[in-house]
Amino acid sequence: MGAKILVLGSGGREHALSWKLAKSPLVEHIYVCPGNGGTAGNPRTTNLDLPLAPAYYQDLIDLVLPGPEEPLVLGVEKHFRKVGIPVFGPSELAARMEGSKAFSKAFMERHRIPTAKFRSFSSSQIDDAIEYVRTCGFRVVLKASGLAAGKGVLIPATTDKAIEGLRQMMVANIFGAAGHEVVIEELLEGPEISVLAFSDGYTIVPLPPAQDHKRVGEGDTGLNTGGMGAYAPAPVATPAIMDRIMKETLRPTIDGMRKEGFPFVGLLFTGFMLTDSGPKVLEYNVRFGDPETEALMLLLDDDVDLAAVLFACAGHRLDAVQISTRLGFSVSVVLVSGGYPGPYPKGKRIEIGNIPSDAVVFHCGTTLKDNGLFTSGGRVIAVTASASTLEDALALAYAAAEEISFDGKVYRRDIAHRALAASEKNPKGLSYADAGVSVDAGNSLVDVIKPYVRSTKRIGSDAEIGGFGGTFDLKAVGYKDPVLVSGTDGVGTKLRIAIEVGVHDTVGIDLVAMSVNDLLVQGAEPFFFLDYYGCSKLDVTIAAEVVKGIADGCREAGCALIGGETAEMPGMYQDGDYDLAGFAVGAVERHMILPRQDIAPGDVLLGIASSGLHSNGFSLVRKIVPLSGLTYSSPCPWDEGTTLGSSLLQPTRIYVKQVLPAAQAGLLKGMAHITGGGFIENIPRILPPELGCYLDVSTWTIPSVFRFLMTHGGVEPLEMARTFNNGIGLVLVVSKEHVEKTLQTLQQNGSAPVYVVGEVTDKSGVDMRNLECWTSQ
Repeated sequence: MGAKILVLGSGGREHALSWKLAKSPLVEHIYVCPGNGGTAGNPRTTNLDLPLAPAYYQDLIDLVLPGPEEPLVLGVEKHFRKVGIPVFGPSELAARMEGSKAFSKAFMERHRIPTAKFRSFSSSQIDDAIEYVRTCGFRVVLKASGLAAGKGVLIPATTDKAIEGLRQMMVANIFGAAGHEVVIEELLEGPEISVLAFSDGYTIVPLPPAQDHKRVGEGDTGLNTGGMGAYAPAPVATPAIMDRIMKETLRPTIDGMRKEGFPFVGLLFTGFMLTDSGPKVLEYNVRFGDPETEALMLLLDDDVDLAAVLFACAGHRLDAVQISTRLGFSVSVVLVSGGYPGPYPKGKRIEIGNIPSDAVVFHCGTTLKDNGLFTSGGRVIAVTASASTLEDALALAYAAAEEISFDGKVYRRDIAHRALAASEKNPKGLSYADAGVSVDAGNSLVDVIKPYVRSTKRIGSDAEIGGFGGTFDLKAVGYKDPVLVSGTDGVGTKLRIAIEVGVHDTVGIDLVAMSVNDLLVQGAEPFFFLDYYGCSKLDVTIAAEVVKGIADGCREAGCALIGGETAEMPGMYQDGDYDLAGFAVGAVERHMILPRQDIAPGDVLLGIASSGLHSNGFSLVRKIVPLSGLTYSSPCPWDEGTTLGSSLLQPTRIYVKQVLPAAQAGLLKGMAHITGGGFIENIPRILPPELGCYLDVSTWTIPSVFRFLMTHGGVEPLEMARTFNNGIGLVLVVSKEHVEKTLQTLQQNGSAPVYVVGEVTDKSGVDMRNLECWTSQ
């Protein structure tokens, strides 16, 4: 059985959404309440004219998709959630971002999100509001704080007009209850864009930036409307601008809402003014925009399943689905009734002729009656078309508009005029920056990290970067018969937590640790390290934090950071994401290579404590955390002085300084780095095939983080033993006669606790003993 989805609303937005949903193989049926003359003709779609009582839909609907903002602001999400029906849309608390402009502006101020200067005043503070207008020193915009059907904004030309506007809003109540609180803000200048972005409360994925046309008349003249047309992508929103929008606004907004206890799930629609000092937020909306949605639905790739995206957002797993858009442009031209946005007639018959194949007719205000299609609203039809160029998309949309007729039809013939004028005015060839790659940012990063790199200087390397390759003087280190040992590794999905928490330096230490510990277990001294940093858009600050951590790890391991690669690859990663890989090289005297061939039954296993999870098992960790009811920003259950996320990011312990002296003294027969696969997979890698070992887990206390995972994830002890390090990051094989000397050497060279944890046996495999103590401690 497929999914049944209820779409709330009756406009062009709802028609476009249900049209795209009808293409999903996951969807069995779509119900639109109340719908319009267009939604009634969609495949697998039925219009409903029923009261919005959640209990009525309990056994009928699998997901609710609200179109307009009012149901969300009034708490529709909570009412459906109470009967077990998920909603693609924010909670009542999160919907305040649109429901109260005063609330959203205060939120932006708290989180330092770029926006206009402002003050908020209640209706009882009209004298204070008037004084602010007189003394603020800039031209103002007056906004009713509450919902006003998109009409609660005044842009007065003078101070006197502003004072008159305040009296109309706060005394005469021209916007009703919406004007009981008024936001007075600085008038921003520049082109406007709309950015619609999917979010599950953690991940946010923006769609191409759009530009709409609010004024009813051509040349942006006349009264404001709900929207006379839109196009996307808007060329004025360059990759550099979109990168700033993601970094300065969208990511801080989603993170801030989650940290304040009202995570945003749904479609965040943010209006921006592109000022000379950068993009600034005009307002938040908590639902799909109209007519932007009509244009954007045609830009989604055919293989994007909108239903899968909606369910992924509602289930807090947006990172599990792909959202891709096609190249080219999409345009939506709105046909309105004569007189709109003032009084207009209804009930005019609509005739639709031959529509071009690359155009779609979305109904905004239509109704079916007496076997005919009639107007029922101010905005009647949104004709939408896509093509490889903006000019071709416009031509298709206008050709389709001419095929539609009704008495009093009005539409603007200059949709996208700003983009067309700009392209004629500023023709230019493309640059590498236009492709989303900033050479300047790469150079800036090199300048920032040079001091970190120099701090890793050691014998054999001057730790300078900037050349085509790094060098190391092997002769200078004094080895007689060296064998080079290399290792490479990454940090895995621990990076996902680092990105979400915003802590980036510790994963650099992890990167070094995972490679140099692998060298160490073969008896090798790490000499040098190289890193790889891949991203969609280079954020110099974040990348520098990562490299600082890498340098910290190199100093701890005693190796030089001699080079690396920073790859900026637009389209390969989601915005804000990055990936890491590390490569280490060291050496060991030929006769000291580990593991030795004389490992025998009766040899003792020593375990050296880990610092925490290290860098393995995080795919399971990320599944368990939501089951616990906590978030990464919650107080850590076993350490109230920090957050859960920060505790999980405790960097991997580097064992080189503590263990290498014992290896070079010939005290060790072998070592196992306890990484992915835990004890059960890693210890046998160093033993002869006919031998095994036992490990007595009662010889150390399992750390609290592992008990947390075992409890909240229902993970069995044996599964813990094959997945995590469980408090032991390195296992050493030592002959019985050398145990005392080895313990003494380890304690002299490091502070990590060391335990006698087991013995080598003549039976292959790993015998995990006393596992029951992990559930009884």
